[in-house]
Amino acid sequence: MEEFATRARYVTCEIGGDGVAIVTMNRPEKRNALSLDLMRELDATFRTIGDDGSVRAVVLCGKGAAFSAGHDLTELIDGDLESYRTVFDACVRLMTTISAIPQPVIAEVARVATAAGCQLAATCDLVVASTEATFATPGVRIGLFCSTPMVALTRAVGSKRAMEMLLTGEPIGAERALEWGLANRVVAPGALRDESLSLARKIAESSRTVVAIGKAAFYAQADLDRTAAYAYAKDVMARNALEDDAREGIGAFLGKRAPHWRP
Repeated sequence: MEEFATRARYVTCEIGGDGVAIVTMNRPEKRNALSLDLMRELDATFRTIGDDGSVRAVVLCGKGAAFSAGHDLTELIDGDLESYRTVFDACVRLMTTISAIPQPVIAEVARVATAAGCQLAATCDLVVASTEATFATPGVRIGLFCSTPMVALTRAVGSKRAMEMLLTGEPIGAERALEWGLANRVVAPGALRDESLSLARKIAESSRTVVAIGKAAFYAQADLDRTAAYAYAKDVMARNALEDDAREGIGAFLGKRAPHWRP
């Protein structure tokens, strides 16, 4: 894999010839706590990836013992309203970028994903977790309710389950995360990277253009009522059918051959 050109201090990125980028949060001594600098570096990295036509899927992981332990609490002591808004604005910008880029993002969660770290995992399009992974939103226990994490969490697991996590702060394990819809796959720790890459490479086999259309449409229709969602989706699908890759894919299927997607 080739290393991604970046000046980031806390983020590394490698892009493979298979079209898969591996983005690593590299702040293990702080359990990959989402400091303002780390969030800004992640946001810049994902924005650059979004413009890179060679990348078709992304795996996001954390170096060390945690995926991410949430916000860096040292930045949330003795500040003022504007400094706190700066931190949470950066957090929301990062989460929005992950949802907005055309490539699907897979969170690879080896162990702890807490508070904003849980939000980060829930924001990703897919989650692959090890059997040692835990997810929690424990802000209520330290006097800072996990209000921004609840946005992504509620959309992943539903209101009742999200409220239980938010009000108790109790962690859930990987199997429960799978049952609740917070994780897509759970595997043994030693198989985690292989499973993440397998899923990413499966996505990368499809047309980048079509996957991007589908990802954008998925989030656009999610908050619409059924009638509006169908009205929106049928227009997206009609426009999708005009794409060169749609013609190629349908023609390849009918001709019983492998498709050749546009670069």
